[in-house]
Order: sequence, then C-alpha cells, then structure tokens
Amino acid sequence: MLSNIGVPGLILILVLALIIFGPKKLPEVGRAVGQTLKEFKKSARELTSDAIDDVKKETKDVSDTFTK
Repeated sequence: MLSNIGVPGLILILVLALIIFGPKKLPEVGRAVGQTLKEFKKSARELTSDAIDDVKKETKDVSDTFTK
C-alpha cells in the first residue's frame, strides 16, 4: 500500500502533518496512530485464528461423521 509513495511523498506528508498539528501535538498523533494500528492488527489476528479454529472443528466433525 505505502510502497508507491516514495521518499518525496513521505517527506511531503510529514511536512504537512507538522504544519497541521504542530511540533507539540505530532508525537501524540503518531502515538495514537501506532496504538490504533496495533489494536487493528491484534483484532485481525484474533479473527483469523478464530476462523481457522472453526474450520478445524468443522473438518474434524465431518471426518468423525464419515469414519463412524
């Protein structure tokens, strides 16, 4: 997703963020974005593992049905 931005685009984004939020608020904004991404990744990982567990359970139930 971010691979198409490049260094000049990244510098432009950082300068705009500095202008909009100011030097005092920028660390707080960065920290909030980082925490949000961390929580999103954690939720996605949990959802994926839950879905995999459900598929494994269904597969076991089906295989048990056919082996009886």
